[in-house]
Amino acid sequence: MKSHLGMRVAYAALFAATALFAAGPASAEIKAKIGHAMPDSHPQAAAMIKFAELVGTYTNGNVKVQPYHGAVLGSDEKQLQATQAGTQEFYIGTLAPLSTRVKEVQVWDLPFMFQNTKEVYAVLDGPSSKKIFEKIEPTGLVGLTWTGMGFRNLSNSRHPVTKLDDISGLKLRVMANPVALDTWKTIGANATPMPFSEVFPALEVKAIDGQENPLLHMYANKMQEVQKYISLTNHVYTPVALVASKKFWDKLTPAEQDGVRKAAVEAGLLQRQLLDAGDREVIGKFKEAGVEVDAVPPEQLARIQEQVKPVVAKFKGQIGDEFVDGFYAEIAKVRAGN
Repeated sequence: MKSHLGMRVAYAALFAATALFAAGPASAEIKAKIGHAMPDSHPQAAAMIKFAELVGTYTNGNVKVQPYHGAVLGSDEKQLQATQAGTQEFYIGTLAPLSTRVKEVQVWDLPFMFQNTKEVYAVLDGPSSKKIFEKIEPTGLVGLTWTGMGFRNLSNSRHPVTKLDDISGLKLRVMANPVALDTWKTIGANATPMPFSEVFPALEVKAIDGQENPLLHMYANKMQEVQKYISLTNHVYTPVALVASKKFWDKLTPAEQDGVRKAAVEAGLLQRQLLDAGDREVIGKFKEAGVEVDAVPPEQLARIQEQVKPVVAKFKGQIGDEFVDGFYAEIAKVRAGN
């Protein structure tokens, strides 16, 4: 009796082992990080949570993405470097730190190009933006999608800015790129480059007077606690790019790459929708928090635009005349209703 039982156990064990062997090894789950500078209250954080969820769906659970908000993985520059090196798999944010190696990135810093988000989104999805992704590939990055961050506006703690002369002497944090630095110097500001992660404490101790960023970006990062005045200048539209490390990307199967790219595009569209809705509400929130929000009269904006024309002319040649002309042609096409 015992021998029959023993044989049955042996057969059962053999059958289980054979079945396991026939099934083959289970596919290993691929883990990845996506990092960005925005806090978890910002629409970008919500969009990146959605990105992680969609990647799981579109890769049948093969790729698992963990989002890291609020610059916990480092500044934009550090995260870009980590993504290029392959120690971080995904990054969403500005490509400004690449501007010395990829001149075309600087086109987004040219002031007063766009009149509305319709023009912006058409260009984000157009040939010029795709060309920038082609240009960054040799740096170790794969461009997945462009999405919005918003029109940049000016804030400061000293006084209202409603005309060109009000900017004179303000010590402003600007992004560390040559176009932004020259633009603000040309209109009289004391332009100071600084990683965004350092801006709030610098404003708090009044080491700087102000900064310029999209309204939702300002509110999510609590600028209302350290700034008293906002001026609606809409001087530059800052997009962000969702990119993958090429080292990581090349390890994915074509099907997984397709799934990740699809997830990126959908999450980017969600981010645009959330930003558009938030922009309509946030001015009221700033006023409730005691911040004075001022429109800049059209004639004063025209004076500022006139003042920065030499900056546009200077950098157009450096970025590439043909590329910049193509970029402006895309804007003109949308404006003309084509």
